[in-house]
Amino acid sequence: MADTPTGVDLKPDLTDDVALVTGATRGIGAETAAKLADLGATVYAGARDPDDIAASDQRAVRLDVTDDDEVRDAVDRIERERGALDILVNNAGVFPRSGPLHEMDVDDFDRTTAVNLRGPVVVTKHALPLLTDGTGGRVVTLSSGLGQFTEGQMDGGYPAYRLSKVGVGGLTAYLDGEYGDRGLIANAVSPGWVRTDMGGDGAPRTQSKGAETPVWLARFAPGSPAGNLWKDRERIPW
Repeated sequence: MADTPTGVDLKPDLTDDVALVTGATRGIGAETAAKLADLGATVYAGARDPDDIAASDQRAVRLDVTDDDEVRDAVDRIERERGALDILVNNAGVFPRSGPLHEMDVDDFDRTTAVNLRGPVVVTKHALPLLTDGTGGRVVTLSSGLGQFTEGQMDGGYPAYRLSKVGVGGLTAYLDGEYGDRGLIANAVSPGWVRTDMGGDGAPRTQSKGAETPVWLARFAPGSPAGNLWKDRERIPW
């Protein structure tokens, strides 16, 4: 594991923090929610079906990120019950398999961008008043190495997924530029290839490993770096 990068200051625990994790029923989302709860956070676990959240130390909240009413209701519930939101983890995502753009089903593109890009935009929009009510609110959005566009990696198919994650980079940079001076700490994370329903059984990384850096970013204290893409606790190029 890399040394802590210059400028990063971590909160030792999250006992005073309230977190919302989207797509928390399985995979990286479930692991992230569990690890945040272990650190003491009050965790709202977003799920299309709240009955899928079995953890007794999490608060299940109905949340389909493509349903604007459910997004508003989820944030309203957090404000009503806790009066605060310190951490938002935009984890919910889909990954349709497809070849190059000329073979892509446009319906796949619409669905993928609705979940992977529009979802984080809308959830963050509604959460921002709580996240910026004070200093040090954190937004952590799941990205991917397939969304990096400065490293000559934009080939190999999956255009809908790749472009949705390029958009996540733009969202992260925008949040830092627009709200960074109000104390918001927005970052994106590439968790690597993880053994989940999305990643498949052949992936080399465990779900716990995939959640490691998202949880680390959720512990950033005021003044820590923002507007970046991270993998394994290191900045990587967009």
